[in-house]
Amino acid sequence: MLSNVRVVLVGTSHPGNIGSTARAMKTMGLSNLYLAEPRTEPDGQSIALAAGASNILKNLTKVDSLEEAIADCSLVIATSARSRTLDWPMLDPRQAGEKLALESIKGPVAIVFGRENHGLSNEELQKCTYHVAIPANPEYSSLNLAQAVQIICYETRVAHLALHDAPAPEEEYPLAEDLERFFVHLESTLSNTGFVIKNHPGQVMTKLRRLYSRARIEAQEMNILRGILTSIDKKIDKK
Repeated sequence: MLSNVRVVLVGTSHPGNIGSTARAMKTMGLSNLYLAEPRTEPDGQSIALAAGASNILKNLTKVDSLEEAIADCSLVIATSARSRTLDWPMLDPRQAGEKLALESIKGPVAIVFGRENHGLSNEELQKCTYHVAIPANPEYSSLNLAQAVQIICYETRVAHLALHDAPAPEEEYPLAEDLERFFVHLESTLSNTGFVIKNHPGQVMTKLRRLYSRARIEAQEMNILRGILTSIDKKIDKK
């Protein structure tokens, strides 16, 4: 199950952080590391700081974007320390670990960590199901990347060990790439009806993304919604 838990580092710029992340993962039994649009490559420093976890570095997957890293995941949790203008469904580390452990029974899930200097962009955060914030000391909340990875991986392992022989969840959730297609379809239909104005879209789609993330629609529900949009599209085409 833990092999289905994917750690995704976005835009990492320090090779030492990649090695330290590999070490943090291996101590908790995780092995699936993705680098999305990295600004550096693993090197000798990475191997040294991995301290026996160099096999994770050897087998890591490098991709060009966050979208590519999470495309086949049904659950994506993003780490975020900053306050945002538009709040997203939030978890604490324990809740995040529980969801990652449980849903990894059925297939790939991902925990996403942002750039060392400014984390994840708002656009990237909006592609994730939930956000998680580590409740560090507000007077000194300076966690480095590997420390943050260690905390979430620890909570995931604890939750995994507590599951024993738990059955797989009955709910089927859409993969990230399918959910993204739904949002593209939704925006297209709303634009064609005039509800969304292409030149002045405002925050409509962002708020709709938040709504569906909060509701956590299942795969069948998404298929029904796609069917509704298709029926609207056909009516528009006839006119």
